[in-house]
Amino acid sequence: MNNSNQTNDSSHELIIESTEDFEKALANTDIQKYVLRLYVAGNTLRSMRAIQMLKRICEKYLKGRYEMEIIDIYQQPEILEKDHIFAVPTLIKELPPPLQQLIGDLTNVDKVIVALDIS
Repeated sequence: MNNSNQTNDSSHELIIESTEDFEKALANTDIQKYVLRLYVAGNTLRSMRAIQMLKRICEKYLKGRYEMEIIDIYQQPEILEKDHIFAVPTLIKELPPPLQQLIGDLTNVDKVIVALDIS
């Protein structure tokens, strides 16, 4: 008997033994979590607008399935070079793949939705 999808009764873990089983398990995951990082420059109008727009978009389209980190480059200037940030505001979508990067204040909601691949 070949049980490629087995459940370990003691820990309720799914044991996946093949790529096909992994893909099936992944397809059954209804909730995709979005991990977003927004780089801003202090309390400028563009920065505040980008934060406000990102919060609105996330609450409307990703409610309950996103993590958002806001990074002020004035408070953490070393992160610019490390994360290859050349302009602000910049939004980086780390998850789900593929990695995406948007530059601007996020006022074009349609463009943001397409770039983030929000479904």
